[in-house]
Amino acid sequence: MAARSVARATVVPAKDNRAASSDRSRAGAQAGVARAGSKLQEILSMAEEKGLLAGARTLVVRGRMPFELVAQAKRRTGITSDSKLLEAGLASLALSDDYAEWLLTNRGTISPDLNLEF
Repeated sequence: MAARSVARATVVPAKDNRAASSDRSRAGAQAGVARAGSKLQEILSMAEEKGLLAGARTLVVRGRMPFELVAQAKRRTGITSDSKLLEAGLASLALSDDYAEWLLTNRGTISPDLNLEF
């Protein structure tokens, strides 16, 4: 029987001082990402605007990752903190562009009778 991997999330009660520290944490995350390039910085800014980074950090996400995957992601982004790396990765997934999927689902929907002028 194959072993199954189960993702776990734990909710940790927020302390009173976390609200102020979350602002500092976000600032630190964006400063750490400044070296990562404008695309990642833009993703974090959009996540901030949509309220995805607001509030206290109460959810603990744990997982075992291949060392090289994490090391390459850190090299590519310039992020050194595991938590900040996960935050940037989750923001990227949460705000991902679905254009390619949309394009494929609309394949063949243009009428062959449409004059494209070429």
